[in-house]
Amino acid sequence: MSEDFGGEWTVTTLRVRYAETDQMGVVYYANFFVWFEIGRTDLCRQYGFAYRDMEERDGLYIMVAEARCRYKAPARYDDELEIRTCVREVRKRVLVFGYEVYRPATAELLAEGETIHVITDRQGRPRALPDHYRDLFLAARRQANG
Repeated sequence: MSEDFGGEWTVTTLRVRYAETDQMGVVYYANFFVWFEIGRTDLCRQYGFAYRDMEERDGLYIMVAEARCRYKAPARYDDELEIRTCVREVRKRVLVFGYEVYRPATAELLAEGETIHVITDRQGRPRALPDHYRDLFLAARRQANG
């Protein structure tokens, strides 16, 4: 069973640190994936749980199975950025998150991406997403839609 969530975005704001750039002050491409994780973690908190809850209480993990990023424009040292994150799809054992990275000062889209995650147990075996997490995703979607 798959549930399409229609892209209700959560927003995380951050500033590009010097350590995230090359000598020309342009962000190293792999940092966008780190920012996706920050956005995903914040989204889960805003939906009412933390990754740690899943790990400690349920013995479950959200393992990345696939990640992609399309770069549109460079981010630079000291830019303020918005990482927009949404749940695109919830299946029995799979979560799909979408991302957009913007420079709010110019409203410029810098990158967009997606990660696909498999729910697993501690041994890495696929498991079903417990209903209480699915319910949190559904409640957040209902609240966003008014």
